[in-house]
Amino acid sequence: MKAIVVIPARYKSSRYPGKPLVPLLGKPMVLWVAELSAKAVGANNVYVATDDDRIAEVVKDAGFHVAMTSNQALTGTDRLAEVAEKVDADIYINVQGDEPLVSPQDILNAIEQKKAYPDQVINGYCALSEFEDPHSINIPKVIFTEQQQMIYMSRQAIPGIKDEKYAPAEYYKQVCIYGFSRQELLDYGSFGRKSTIEQSEDIEILRFLEWNQGIRMFQTQPGSLAVDVPEDVAKVEAALLVAQESKL
Repeated sequence: MKAIVVIPARYKSSRYPGKPLVPLLGKPMVLWVAELSAKAVGANNVYVATDDDRIAEVVKDAGFHVAMTSNQALTGTDRLAEVAEKVDADIYINVQGDEPLVSPQDILNAIEQKKAYPDQVINGYCALSEFEDPHSINIPKVIFTEQQQMIYMSRQAIPGIKDEKYAPAEYYKQVCIYGFSRQELLDYGSFGRKSTIEQSEDIEILRFLEWNQGIRMFQTQPGSLAVDVPEDVAKVEAALLVAQESKL
């Protein structure tokens, strides 16, 4: 089965314009993600989906594929749906362009999960660290059944609690590694709008949940850090330095 990684990267982020090209230790963030993805599937199977020529030029110069997409795409997954119309594969792994610490092994695990559960959308999760606030609206939290089926995802702290003695020992957050089939992406894109709860939470995977598409969660390595706002850059650079030093 052919598996490709698609990295959605738009320049006009509402919270952080130009985010994919933000330099982290001197290298544009989108290239950190592309290079780590290439370790999992090979550079020839990595595509950056963008509507911006500046991003496209940087990616092409680094030797990766660019899939130009519409500037009307509602979400990163809609951008992937456009790629699925042009690039034929069995499994499409969405790796967010703001996850420069993504683990290649987690990408491989997402592929294996999709092979094992072909009729379900695949999504990663891990526990929040002690430095992350479960009440932060920048972190989508997720709850799922004991069989790893997603129940809900929210920017609020979930599960909610009535009695403090039943507070969860851990909160879990979404890690933005997804696994899709081509048909799942085409169905998503053809929906043509954000669904009701997706619009409210601003979490794109909820569109699948609203039409009863099964979503299977799989646990990723801890330590996932995304660049959502400019204030995140310093801590992500510090984590990248630690990761580099650990390999020496």
